[in-house]
Amino acid sequence: MWQSYIKQFKNYLRLERSLSGNSVDAYVRDVEKLAEFTELAKIDAPPVRITEEHLTAFLRYLSELGMAAHSQARMLSGIKAFYKYLLLENEITDDPTELLESPRLPRKLPDVLSYEEIETMLAAIDHSTPEGTRNRAIIEVLYSSGLRVSELTGLQLTHCYFDIGFLRILGKGDKVRLVPIGKEAIKYTQLYLDHVRNELTPAKDSEDIVFLNRRGAQLTRVMIFIMIKDIAEKAGIQKTVSPHTFRHSFATHLIEGGASLRAVQEMLGHESITTTEIYTHLDRDYLRQIITEFHPRG
Repeated sequence: MWQSYIKQFKNYLRLERSLSGNSVDAYVRDVEKLAEFTELAKIDAPPVRITEEHLTAFLRYLSELGMAAHSQARMLSGIKAFYKYLLLENEITDDPTELLESPRLPRKLPDVLSYEEIETMLAAIDHSTPEGTRNRAIIEVLYSSGLRVSELTGLQLTHCYFDIGFLRILGKGDKVRLVPIGKEAIKYTQLYLDHVRNELTPAKDSEDIVFLNRRGAQLTRVMIFIMIKDIAEKAGIQKTVSPHTFRHSFATHLIEGGASLRAVQEMLGHESITTTEIYTHLDRDYLRQIITEFHPRG
């Protein structure tokens, strides 16, 4: 009863919305969880006859299972997408998810590195080795352009326009954006390309990939995580540092310096401005600190 709708939804996500395989799988799993719930709760109804009451019971069930609010909200997002699809296909006339509210999410501000901490990490890299030359370039690019780790590992040589200072980035949902890259990042990336990458024989399907491992293959996300964690430890950084920390630091430092939220949104590739607005909270913390430290009545 549900499987044919789910199969058609999957095709819609892949063919019409051009979502990545991971995103498609996540949306499909969300709807499959709802289908499982209807079976457990003995709700004998196809997707087109599910009501807001059924969905409220489903969310209550997830909460009783101990699912975190963030996971509930993400799952609800997938189910909302499913019912928007059914509405688009004229399978339903009213969207049962329209009035459903997501669970309240705690706003956890991400760890951000100061400029001095980033400098300390860069100084901790052993530049005498090929890997050190590559790792310096990687951190420079992450901090200079605010890339996601998947965008960095997939960065292509033919998408680097160093002469005009831009990278062409393929982001979430296969959306393309142009992102500025700073002079230091260009300098160290060019150094890596000239003296390290040119000495490697790229593996099959990695010929156009910028950052390679010693066997000439594309780096994995895990390899980047491990590398950054190791450098942070050597630098004596006490914070939890990951590739995403440099993305947070990039955005925060821009906004602290006076960049507009809309410009930062474009560079980060956020679909919604509300996603970028978390950095205004970071900026407010910074401003509050300035008042406390320097204002005579702070």
